[in-house]
Amino acid sequence: MTENNLFKIFLKYTSFNVFGMIALSCYIFADTLFISMGIGVDGLTAINLALPIFSLVNGTGLMIGMGGGTKYTLAVSRDNHEEANRVFTNTLYLSAAAASVFVVLGIFFSGNIAVLLGANDRVMYNTEIYLKMLLLFSPAFILNNIIQCFVRNDGSPHLSMIAMIIGSMSNIVLDWLFIFPLGMGMFGAVLATCISPVLSILITMQYFIRKKNSFHVAKTGISGKLVGGILSSGFPSFLAEISTGIVLIVFNFLFMKTEGNTGVAAYGVIANLWFIVVSMFTGISQGIQPIISHNYGRGNYNNVKKVLKYGLILMGIISAVIYSIMFFGAEYVASIFNSEHNDLLQFIAEEGLKIYYISCPFVGFNIIISIFFTSTEYPVPAHIISVLRGFALIIPMAFLMSFLGGRIGLWMAFPITETIVAVIGIILYILRNNKLRQYNKA
Repeated sequence: MTENNLFKIFLKYTSFNVFGMIALSCYIFADTLFISMGIGVDGLTAINLALPIFSLVNGTGLMIGMGGGTKYTLAVSRDNHEEANRVFTNTLYLSAAAASVFVVLGIFFSGNIAVLLGANDRVMYNTEIYLKMLLLFSPAFILNNIIQCFVRNDGSPHLSMIAMIIGSMSNIVLDWLFIFPLGMGMFGAVLATCISPVLSILITMQYFIRKKNSFHVAKTGISGKLVGGILSSGFPSFLAEISTGIVLIVFNFLFMKTEGNTGVAAYGVIANLWFIVVSMFTGISQGIQPIISHNYGRGNYNNVKKVLKYGLILMGIISAVIYSIMFFGAEYVASIFNSEHNDLLQFIAEEGLKIYYISCPFVGFNIIISIFFTSTEYPVPAHIISVLRGFALIIPMAFLMSFLGGRIGLWMAFPITETIVAVIGIILYILRNNKLRQYNKA
């Protein structure tokens, strides 16, 4: 494969996935925007308290989907189609088990979860109803992630992108319809979000109806080895997503303690926009994953490194653009979500946009390098990066920086954490690259 052809394949996969993931992230963005306009500060507080559960559900779907997709691509690259079908089947087993747990939590424990997340009497009703609906529709969110990963890795990234975009656009339209003309409030907002993955799944069903799929459900039982491999390969994707939720919980607690509901609402502006940023980096990582896995499975290690380089360059460009927008346009961006013209919310949000988003290139690097490790069957460094980002470093850093520097210190905790992890990631990559060089010489 020439470098020119490799770059074209990279552009094809990453462009489809970046646009598709941006569309997917608009689930929450549309909710935040319309809730801020239709319900106000209390609505923003409620959705921000509930977002960690969205991260948990979506992260579970990504873990199973990305893990299964990686193992599927490696099996296909080695012409082991029977193993590929066993991977797909065990991925479905895992998704059913995870979805069952979430549904039970939604039916019986959504109120308890709302309390644990910090909801007070003022926002309890809206928080609980958002949580209950998200958990009850978790099978759709998880299955959508899995189908998107397998369809993309089966050579149809365009269909995956189309399905995600249609799902997201329907969410925006339904958000407006349910919140404003129909006056359904928070229930309408979350209902629109929950319908979106269902529509995405229906779009991708044509792939199976037309029998274009190379993967099929196999007559096989649950394989502990396969399940372990899927979870191991997908775990970094899970923690990359869930780390956002963990950061939300910690920051919500600290902002509620120091600034009250308005502080949580202001942080909600930053956090909800952050979902879109992370989705871009996740889109790049999902785009390069099948290419890296395929070339690694074939022994083309030079192509593996080239694709990683392309991904990091694209990430750097996107990071520069995003931070420029957030720094110079902070006042305008914050005002979009401040329909009540709350001066305190506006001030805290502007301050946060300028500091929090310094972390863009470091977060992007950490997400992409983690996928590189798992795609080359070397998951331990990815797990180290994910654990540090997810809770081991960010939680103590948030409390420490909040104690030392107040609100400014709290904003700085996230970029400091991601920078430290990125340095560790570079060291781990150098060690991995030396091994790949040895394999290449052999």
